This record gives sequence, structure tokens and C-alpha cells, in this order.
Amino acid sequence: MKKPATPPPAAPPQERNFFHDVHQVTRLVPPGRVTSYGAIAHYLGSGRGARTVGYALMAANLDAITLQNEPPVPAHRVVNRLGQLTGRHHFPTPTAMQERLEAEGVRVEDDTVVDFEKLFWNPATELE
Repeated sequence: MKKPATPPPAAPPQERNFFHDVHQVTRLVPPGRVTSYGAIAHYLGSGRGARTVGYALMAANLDAITLQNEPPVPAHRVVNRLGQLTGRHHFPTPTAMQERLEAEGVRVEDDTVVDFEKLFWNPATELE
């Protein structure tokens, strides 16, 4: 009697890459809208990971080789929970983040998004 065929081994589960997930969510923020580091972290299940979201966005700018076949990450659309441009120092010039936002119709005064609450894009509600 012939033995039944043994099924092939299951593929190992794919490990999540938090930085990649941050990049994917950030790419979904529409032009003219902003989100926060904390909102992205919360959406990805890391409620206290806002700082790590910032690191992931810095890496997106530095990791051009890895990301060369993917769309750019619009890191300029991510601000702190008060609407402040705290990541502006990680752009090519101190005003580049503000200039990119203003090119999309977002007003910025004193390094803070005007009408932040109105322009806020929350991935937890927008993507569910």
C-alpha cells in the first residue's frame, strides 16, 4: 500500500517590518492633509511608538537604495500631535517641509499647521 503524499512544509510567516508599514500608511495620506506620528503608531498597533514612526520616516529619506522601486514617502505630511513641524530639521533645508505642505494648500504659521484639526487625517478612521 502506498503512503499518502506528505504535504509540502508551510511557508514561514512573513515578519512584519514596522518601518515598511509606516511608509505604506504615510503614502496613503492625501495631498493637502496631515497626520501625526502618534496616529500612525496607534493605527499600526504601537500606541507608544510615535518616536519610532519618526525614525521610520527619517529612514525613508536616507534609504534611497532600498526604496528605489517604490513611490516616495511623503514624510512632510506627518507632524506632531499639536500640528507642529517637528520633523522639519530632517529635510534638505529648514523650510522644505513647510514649502512642500504649502505647495499642497496647507497653511503653516510659526512652524504649525493652521486648521490642524480640520486637515487631520486619522488612519484609524480613514482606512477602516
